[in-house]
Amino acid sequence: MRITRATEYAVRCILFLAVNGKGEVVGRKEIAKDMEIPGQFLGKIAQQLAKAGLIEIVQGAKGGYRLLVSPEKISLLNAVEAISGEIFLNDCIMRPASCRRSATCSVHCLWERARTQLRNTLGEVNFAKLMEGESCFGPLEGSSRQGR
Repeated sequence: MRITRATEYAVRCILFLAVNGKGEVVGRKEIAKDMEIPGQFLGKIAQQLAKAGLIEIVQGAKGGYRLLVSPEKISLLNAVEAISGEIFLNDCIMRPASCRRSATCSVHCLWERARTQLRNTLGEVNFAKLMEGESCFGPLEGSSRQGR
């Protein structure tokens, strides 16, 4: 499993909205510039986040994006799976029927345990914790809105 660039950008977008939006609409260009996300790519990512019910896309001159869910209720797992789909390490975990050996395979339970641990780890970290620097990252820096 690999975290794609789109997933990384989605996490950056949600984090920016959590820190700077405070329920308000934030312009796409501002997010793209501050979080170093190509503008067109951000538009596509935002559509997926909106489809997942995490953000709202507001059209018009004062349009942009707004979080629909409080940062405490959005886990890193929610963000990752909104873009990448359900996390799995190999086909035998998602579709046991695809592997004739899954019932007797000595590695199958290891793959399942690794998947479960990854999902649990990502599920335990919400964006409020990321904002407070409670994960392995420090507080979000470099925002043009800091101190506002």
